[in-house]
Amino acid sequence: MYKQVIILRNDLKMGKGKLVAQGSHASLISFLNTQKNNPSVAKEWLNEGQKKVVLKVNSEKELFEVFRDANIDGFSCCLIRDAGHTQIPSGTATAVGIGPDKEEKLEKITGKLKLL
Repeated sequence: MYKQVIILRNDLKMGKGKLVAQGSHASLISFLNTQKNNPSVAKEWLNEGQKKVVLKVNSEKELFEVFRDANIDGFSCCLIRDAGHTQIPSGTATAVGIGPDKEEKLEKITGKLKLL
């Protein structure tokens, strides 16, 4: 089974709408990266129903660590920075999207994170 992981910063205290928007950016960009780099995985994930899990971190440092680890392990991923039009300053790192990829592979990086 395949899934996609979206990680959001809990320390920023973003409103619900802002959280959804940042998570949506992470999901879409990460999927597009996967579709470009590994089209067979992207297709399989689409056929399986696009499973996603949304997790949280409590600092920018934690977010960067997850992003770094995902890159080191070769996952298609993305780091989202806010444009600064509403609640938080421009350039603030808000989210990471990873995958889709095989669930068991993703667990090695994200298995210790808590659900949002």
